[in-house]
Order: sequence, then C-alpha cells, then structure tokens
Amino acid sequence: MRHGRPDYNRIQDAEGRIPADEPVFLIRGQDRVAGDAVRAWADLHERAGGDPEVSRQAREWARQMDLWPKKKSTDL
Repeated sequence: MRHGRPDYNRIQDAEGRIPADEPVFLIRGQDRVAGDAVRAWADLHERAGGDPEVSRQAREWARQMDLWPKKKSTDL
C-alpha cells in the first residue's frame, strides 16, 4: 500500500488485503473538509451504481468526522 504522504507509510494493512503498490488516500477526522470529502465520495459511489447501504454508512462516518472536536487545515 502506497500513501500520498510519506509520514503515513507506517500505516500498514495487517491482513495483506491491499497490494503493496496500490495507492491509498487517508482522510482524518481532524481535517476541516473530511466530512464533506466522504459525503462527496458517497454521492459518487451511489451515482456509479454502488450499494446504497455503503453510501449510507459512509455518510454516517462523515457525520462522525464532522463531530470530531479538533479541526485543522490540511498539511503535508
């Protein structure tokens, strides 16, 4: 698994489900736009014919991200 941010490379896939060369993107709850980004993904997922239950779960997770008390702008 390859991260866009080198400092996230320590985050690993313990079960080995993600190939070593597959790019991944991690959004933390503290990111000011995290909830919006996950909601946008849920909308795109649904429009592409994805399972509405997966979209519902993503929107609930976005709501949890919105509630995260510490917010900051994205940094690299």
